[in-house]
Amino acid sequence: MGSMVKWHWVSSALCLAGLLLFAITGITLNHAQSIEAKPRTVTIEKVIPEALLEQLAAVETEQPPEILPREMVNWARQELRLNLANKQAEWSDFDIYFSLPKPGGDAWLSIDRYTGEVIYEDTSRGTIAYLNDLHKGRHTGLVWQWFLDIFAVACVIFSVTGLLLLHKFARNRWSTWPLVSLGVVLPAVLLLLFTHG
Repeated sequence: MGSMVKWHWVSSALCLAGLLLFAITGITLNHAQSIEAKPRTVTIEKVIPEALLEQLAAVETEQPPEILPREMVNWARQELRLNLANKQAEWSDFDIYFSLPKPGGDAWLSIDRYTGEVIYEDTSRGTIAYLNDLHKGRHTGLVWQWFLDIFAVACVIFSVTGLLLLHKFARNRWSTWPLVSLGVVLPAVLLLLFTHG
């Protein structure tokens, strides 16, 4: 009994922030059509140094590297405040293109292999879009996906230990099982009656 209570409160503590985030973003996702997003786009245009341009010009498009040379990555970090380390690019005869999706927005970078012109465009759709993408795990990376999996396991432990504690103390509270049954049956009924497809 004591260990079950401990599992329950530890899992609830771990789930607290995540449950609040997912409950709030569940509402914002459910009403996404009525929440107006105002995208903000920033475009930066630069020209890479001649030495870097010569490096890029020497790369064969038939067998291009998956990532940029380290010097080019350092230049992008300094000039654009953009981390291109280990980012895969699409190489063609005339340019190098990066698709850089992110939570709550999108970005892309194009490098002209002949002129050295660099165009970087970053679009942000706002805080709500950012939080909604965190909810969905969209463009969030491996670490956030691990967090979502661990959070889901903690929620399962929280729910199961809560159910076991309800069973333990149900005899003193007559409304326990009617409420638990309602929590199970109501979503099923709503799905059967009002959800089409």
